[in-house]
This record gives sequence, structure tokens and C-alpha cells, in this order.
Amino acid sequence: MTNSQLTPGVVPGRLPAETIARNFSDLEPRLDPHEARVAADRCYFCHDAPCMTACPTTIDIPLFIRQIATGTPEAAARTIFDQNILGGMCARVCPTEQLCEEACVREAAEGKPVEIGRLQRFATDTLMARGVHPYVRAEPTGRHVAVVGAGPAGLACAHRLAMKGHDVTIYDARPKAGGLNEYGIAAYKAAGRFAQEEVAWLLSIGGIVLRNGMALGRDISLETLRAEHDAVFLAVGLAGVNALGVEGEDKGEVRSAVDFIADLRQAEDKTLLPVGRDVVVIGGGMTAIDAAVQSRLLGAENVTIVYRRSQDRMSASRHEQEHAQVTGVRIICNAVPLRVIGNGAVREVEFAYTHDSGAGLTIGNETFRLKADQLFKAIGQTLEGGAEGLAIEGGKIAVTGAGRTTLPGVWAGGDCARGGDDLTVTAVAEGRDAAEDIHAALTA
Repeated sequence: MTNSQLTPGVVPGRLPAETIARNFSDLEPRLDPHEARVAADRCYFCHDAPCMTACPTTIDIPLFIRQIATGTPEAAARTIFDQNILGGMCARVCPTEQLCEEACVREAAEGKPVEIGRLQRFATDTLMARGVHPYVRAEPTGRHVAVVGAGPAGLACAHRLAMKGHDVTIYDARPKAGGLNEYGIAAYKAAGRFAQEEVAWLLSIGGIVLRNGMALGRDISLETLRAEHDAVFLAVGLAGVNALGVEGEDKGEVRSAVDFIADLRQAEDKTLLPVGRDVVVIGGGMTAIDAAVQSRLLGAENVTIVYRRSQDRMSASRHEQEHAQVTGVRIICNAVPLRVIGNGAVREVEFAYTHDSGAGLTIGNETFRLKADQLFKAIGQTLEGGAEGLAIEGGKIAVTGAGRTTLPGVWAGGDCARGGDDLTVTAVAEGRDAAEDIHAALTA
């Protein structure tokens, strides 16, 4: 018996098919050439550009915007891809309002930044639509590198290594490459098959073999990889899901928000996806926002995010929080779950109010309940298996410099590595920088 069979209130087709299709269409469609030129003309082309400093991949933003303004978007794309080979996806999913656009001089002066993210998408989409890869591999070095994980960090590392002439094999546990770009972001942020199209475009440089269904610790061991390859880069992400640790957590329709988002990403027909009438999401990051907003877009009537601290402590950007609220999501702060109530499946969730004194979180005596026929957990993920022999720090793989682990010949980057975060752009930067360090080590 499935969870949905236990809960009659969790059903598919809460909205007409055309409404669901519209809800999950492109959130911000690509600019047309005229719109791009107009948007580019707003840039001051700062010499000491704060937007460039704010970009984790240090893209020369004034340069690529000037190239768009002068009618050469393909050159602009090359400027972007030189630093961020996944610039197409990053243009769609980066929290630009917290990064480059927040630092924009126009934002400081007028409260309206240059639309850097949309201009980046215009440039990268224009070049990718030509179907020709802009990079050529260097002469073969005879060296072979294993990359474990086909997410943003792994793909960026593999591409940079292949470009330098090394042969690369990517091992990935899932049926499709892309990592969180394929399985973990809101469907309306990267509509259609863009994640897979970007992977295919990236791999077209050559020299990269992709092996799906190969999980570290299950199908392959780190010891074997070290023996069979000249170097190893680990970009395995965080596959484990943190538990709430409360009574009733094992009841039906208590799910990981990550799994819910993955189901949405992979669904060919979203009208067949069941959703509750009353949905509660616990967490304060982008995963919580994405799960909550998409529940509403599927037709949930009441969706509530509950976060244990104040709203300004949420890791999701203010822009994303406001987008959720405009969509109809309620956000309750300073509360933690105490127990999940229901007969077989969740019916209610009991919470207690909290107080953050600065010295730590305290739980008060005042409680409340929320009706729920679906409860999604979005309270972080953990490293799972395959890291034998590696030093672990703060629940992640300890690294120094450009991703060097405590094992010779092994590097790590992305979410699984200490210091990594859940941003695609940061993962790309770490994969790129690790590739440069691996190349230096192999050619020393």
C-alpha cells in the first residue's frame, strides 16, 4: 500500500491540465535580441566591477554585457563559459539577487539592478542553440581521471580536465546525469529538458565517458578508483536526508522534500502527480521554498512553511521568500515540530514556538497544530557512504586548497566537501578549480 492510498486527501489532478502546464512553464522566458540590447545598455561597464567580485565563478560580467550590447552574444557566451561551463543553468537558477545583481551599482543607486542573470541566459542560449561546442581538446596527455558524481561540480571538473587533454570517466549513481540540476531544482526554473541538453552539449567536447547507475560504496570503491586512475575527484553531493527526530515521523505521507522535487522534475505528465489539500513543509532553505511553491502550483489549497528561527535567518533569499508568499505560501517562523499526528498517515503536525536568544534556540511551552495530509522535510542532507579513509569535518569531506583531501590523488568539491554550499555556481567553481589543481599535479 502506498502512502497516497493511506491518505485520500492526496490526489492528482487538483488543477486543469492547461493550468498546471502554465504554472510549470518558464518562470522568466529568454530575452529577445532587442530586449537584450536594451537591458545591456543599462550597464555602466564598471572598471572595478562589484558584480564580478560577487560572482563565485568570477565571470567578467561587464565584458560579456558589452559584447551583448555590441551585437556579439556568441562572444559574450564564450566569456561566460570560460569561467562557468554551466553558465546556461546558472543563468536560470543562481540567486542573482543575492550575488551579482545585489552588488550592481544600479541596484545601489536606483534599487533596480542590471538584469545580469537574464542577459547571461540570452548569451549562453544563443551560442548553445548553434549546436557547436566552442572548445577543442588539447593533445591527449595519456592520463585518466575518475570523477564521481555527474552534478555541477563533477561536470565542471570533467569538462576542464577533458579540455586539457586528459581522459575522464564520470561515475554517477542516478539514471541521468546532472545531479541537482536534473533532480533537485524547481521544474519552472529550468523548464523542459534543458538540464539534459546542457549535459549533452558539455560532453560533446569529447574525452568523457559517462557511466550511470554506479554508486560509490555500492558499485565502486574509492580504493579501486585510486588504483585504476591517475586521480579521483569526488562530487557525490549529499544523498542522506536529516530526520526530524520526532514522534510519528514514520507515518504515511511524511516525505523528503528532495524526493518530492525529484518526482516533479522527472514527471512527464504533472497532472498525474498527487498532492495534498493541506501541505506543511519544514525548513528554511531553497529546498523548502521549491517544495512549497510547487505544491501550490499543483493545486494544494493550503501550504505552510515552518522554520525554527526568525525569517531573516532563513537561508532562502528574500526574493525567493517573497515569491513563495505571492504564490500563496504561508511562512511561520520561530517554531519546531514536536510530533506527527495521524492514524497510519499524517493528519496534523504539532509545533512549539521557539526563542532565539543568540546563545541558542530554546523551545517554549506554547504549542499549536497545523492540519496536514502531506508533510515534507527540508532540513538539510548528509553525506552517505563511500568516503572510507577520508577525513570528515562537520559531516563533510575535509579539503584544503582547491579541493585536496587527506588522501593523495583524491580531490573533492561541491556539496559533499567542507566549505561547499547548495549553490550550483559555487559547485561549478569548485569543480573547475579542482580540475586546474589536478592538471597541475598530473603534469608536474
